[in-house]
Amino acid sequence: MPPSLIDSHCHPADVIRAGTFSAYRAEAEAAGVVGLVAIGTDPSDWSLYRDLAAANPGYVRHTVGLHPNHVEEGWEDDVTALAPFFADTVAPAAIGEIGLDYFRLPEDPAAAAAAKARQQDAFRRQLALAYELGCPVVIHSRSAFHDCVRMIDASGVDWRKVVFHCFTESVECARELRRRGGRASFTGVLTYPKSTVTRAALASLGADDLMLETDAPYLAPQSHRGRENRPAYLGETLATAAEVLHMEPGELAARTTANARGFFGF
Repeated sequence: MPPSLIDSHCHPADVIRAGTFSAYRAEAEAAGVVGLVAIGTDPSDWSLYRDLAAANPGYVRHTVGLHPNHVEEGWEDDVTALAPFFADTVAPAAIGEIGLDYFRLPEDPAAAAAAKARQQDAFRRQLALAYELGCPVVIHSRSAFHDCVRMIDASGVDWRKVVFHCFTESVECARELRRRGGRASFTGVLTYPKSTVTRAALASLGADDLMLETDAPYLAPQSHRGRENRPAYLGETLATAAEVLHMEPGELAARTTANARGFFGF
């Protein structure tokens, strides 16, 4: 039997719309995945994931959030629409993924500055909602780690309720996150031969607050690289993480699963 794992971050919207989630779940369960978190990115998937969680109690948790790459003109209405989801019978487990992404900014300096300002405003508003609700937050940070940290510090959000997903930052950043009590989640990037910085960051963080994720359908691990990622592939990331941390895979799986259950309220 494979170790029991929770995929703490995936995006199954296309699978749901294709009507193939039952097979997707069965494949994942056969690979030892005992739960997954469907991560919201914009209004198009929030209700989809709420309904998925309602139909799969105990197996699916979901989140709602406005991803920085979806912060466009009129974003204020989208952020305002988040709060009512927390009054649903099946409430979100967290706000996310939210944060900052400076990697895909427009080339024009003025347009880039405007995009950064919108992202920061939307992030600030969503952090304020998380503070008000006392709920966890799932952070997307790309080329923006220090600004994300600064804004979370200013928000008053409890760092123990913060996870930086798809962590690929430096050891220095990992230590800064750990000092604050925040968490990191690692994807199949960990398995790539050139990901030495990411593996060093994992080694510095240790397993105490670690979570594992696929970010499916993106970032498939090395043996499936370049193809659509799936929760069923999470075991490959577990194996690499166990090597980095000098732990038995079963022991690490138990630790990361317990961490995900505690953070997302399975």
